[in-house]
Amino acid sequence: MEFKEHRRVSGVRWRLIGTVHIFIFIFIFLQQAEAQIRYSISEEMKKGSLVGNVAQDLGLDLKRLRSGRARIVTGENIQYTELKTDKGILVVNERIDREQLCGDLTPCSFTFEILLENPMELHPVTIEVLDVNDNAPTFQNSRLHFEISESATLGSRFVLESADDADVGANGLQNYILTPNDNFGLKQHVNPDGSKYAEMVLQKHLDRETEPRLALKLLAVDGGTPQKSGTVNIHVNILDANDNAPVFNQSVYRAALIENAPKGTFILTVNATDVDSASNGRVTYAITKSKAGIASLFDIDEATGKIYVGKEIDFEKDKKVEFRVEAKDQGGLTDSCKVEIEVIDVNDNAPVINVMSFTSPVSEDSPAGTTIGIINVRDTDSGQNGHVTCTVEGNVPFKIKSNVRNYYVLMTDAALDREHMSECNITVIASDAGSPPLFTKRTFYLKVSDVNDNAPIFPQSSYSASISENNSPGASILRVNGNDPDENQNARVSYILEDCDISGSPVSDYVSLNAESGVIHAVRSFDYEQIKDFHFRVIAQDGGSPPLSSKVSVKILIQDQNDNPPQVLYPVQTGGSLVAEMVPRSADVGYLVSKVVAVDVDSGQNAWLSYKLQKATDRALFEVGLQNGEIRTIRQVSDKDAVKQRLAVIVEDNGQPSRSATVIVNVAVADSFPEVLSEFTDFPHDKEYNDNLTFYLVLALAVVSFLFITCLVVIISVKIYRWRQSRILYHSGLPVIPYYPPRYSDTLGTGTLPHVYNYEVCRTTDSGKSGVKYMQPMTQSLISVDGDGADTPQVEKQLTEMLSMVLKLSLAHFVFS
Repeated sequence: MEFKEHRRVSGVRWRLIGTVHIFIFIFIFLQQAEAQIRYSISEEMKKGSLVGNVAQDLGLDLKRLRSGRARIVTGENIQYTELKTDKGILVVNERIDREQLCGDLTPCSFTFEILLENPMELHPVTIEVLDVNDNAPTFQNSRLHFEISESATLGSRFVLESADDADVGANGLQNYILTPNDNFGLKQHVNPDGSKYAEMVLQKHLDRETEPRLALKLLAVDGGTPQKSGTVNIHVNILDANDNAPVFNQSVYRAALIENAPKGTFILTVNATDVDSASNGRVTYAITKSKAGIASLFDIDEATGKIYVGKEIDFEKDKKVEFRVEAKDQGGLTDSCKVEIEVIDVNDNAPVINVMSFTSPVSEDSPAGTTIGIINVRDTDSGQNGHVTCTVEGNVPFKIKSNVRNYYVLMTDAALDREHMSECNITVIASDAGSPPLFTKRTFYLKVSDVNDNAPIFPQSSYSASISENNSPGASILRVNGNDPDENQNARVSYILEDCDISGSPVSDYVSLNAESGVIHAVRSFDYEQIKDFHFRVIAQDGGSPPLSSKVSVKILIQDQNDNPPQVLYPVQTGGSLVAEMVPRSADVGYLVSKVVAVDVDSGQNAWLSYKLQKATDRALFEVGLQNGEIRTIRQVSDKDAVKQRLAVIVEDNGQPSRSATVIVNVAVADSFPEVLSEFTDFPHDKEYNDNLTFYLVLALAVVSFLFITCLVVIISVKIYRWRQSRILYHSGLPVIPYYPPRYSDTLGTGTLPHVYNYEVCRTTDSGKSGVKYMQPMTQSLISVDGDGADTPQVEKQLTEMLSMVLKLSLAHFVFS
């Protein structure tokens, strides 16, 4: 109960001290270290024992501990405490041995930090380990041997081996006790560092003849409860007279030694003199039994007193070493001196980098200043040798910044771009300020994750392709290809046709687009004569969220094929009429008879036409121009030449394979029309053509008759209506005022028709091939019908004349036929 009460009081005391430390750290570290707490616990506590309530002492709630990923950060390999974030308490994690942790250093404590993130907080925690009396004083040797001359003077001192008690304070070595005897007493001394040693002091002259040997015991006791002790046996051999002891010329020797000095390095020389002569004046030197491990650090030349390095000394473990050197003559008389060696630090420890946290991958849209890692850097050297600076190696968009002592934040220094740098090795260099400086490198592999910040890019600003007409539907035309520098789904490109119309139809009626490959296919068979080229745009869209897209223009050219034969425009070839060209018998050589005119709807070479005379009644009389299709005489026409000449002209294009058309040209070689008429009367007629013409004439006659009868009915109805109206007015007794509408006349009409009709009668020598061509009337006449029906005879006369004209024309056609 007393221990618990002492622990509680100590805890309260250290919490008060910790409160003061909080304000000091706020001032020094600009509020980066929020609070410092201190606890006191006893060593050898069981694992899981409560150390303190961190959440309560720091003023933090449990939610903040969990969200901040609170954890203990220590530079040691052993983590003695554990933080229970769910309860906010600190418990013992490993067995704590104060002697192993601190040795004889008091007070004994270890420090660690509680690190929280988002935002980063650092709370130093100091644990003081209280000593318990778990170690008894021990001597390095189980027995001590002394050889003392019987002539030793009273008051002679003999240094005894010091006992080593790993405990400290009241539990440490408190007292030495020498077993009661008649010759020696015990005198105890305290070193400046607080350690104690004892000397035997001769209080009564020795008498070798009476008692040649003495057996004593030295007891070392501590102040713990219960008290513990250790003993060593002392054997004293009494020698014959040697009445002068060696004497050192200095009581304290001091020297400085660089740490890690190699074995055998000379340090200093101690010197003692003995006024005795011969063997009693010969002095030997030895390092007395001191603290465990100290004597092994040095070697001494027992004859000269020169002290050398026995093994390398580490400044980080021993900053100052003290031990005693004993000078002894052959008679067993001794003297001792103190040697103090100050160890000088050298820069022999490179900084150590410990990674607290590191985040990878990092999104490429992370802003500058984004934290990607926290590291802790320590250097166990002192002074400038332990002053550490951290930098980032190379030209990379990262920097390192120190927020709290020994802690550094690795962060982005600029915006990241995964397309330029998808991954990066970040090398952090920690170097001290020693001479020469030591440094440590730590490389962090960082991967940059992608965001959809790049639209697909086409390698060219526009595409152009050609396809031959009459292609098969589904034929591949070309492939568009868009590249997206993003990765994964953000780089997956799909292709879409932009909605537009081509000649009034949607673009999907002309081409289709593979959304995955970007291959454009023809949907229909193209006809060059209908469409020669068309344009549309393709959209490349990635799979990001939101998706990004770009467009490219595509032009499709239709290539002409020779799929159309030439078409003859003149002479016109009809099924029922005969066209003949007349050549006088007086025509000279080169007389232009006619010209064959033809066109080809194809283009380019496929539309180049050539004309050839395929068949003729007399090949020696006519020729056809190869390029212009002109038919000319190639000799003088004579009386012996037949009147009726029939020429077959073939028109051929220049395509591969070529296409052609044939036209028949009838030529009459005569000087007068009757001669031509008599010659051409025996040409066969087209019965089908005559039958069709007769049918249309009968149909026209029926339509005109119907119109005539309809007009008569309308006129009679109007007259009856007028007559009835006049009777009603007559019986009503109202005055009748006659009204005479103005008369309209056709000033342009002459002859029997009041309207001017233009018509042409085209005839050949064969009357059966005649035709009638009607033209639009030049003017229109208005017919006015008054109430008395005065104009009725005129209307009837006009209709009668029209019907007569139609009948005459029909009869004329039958006559010619």
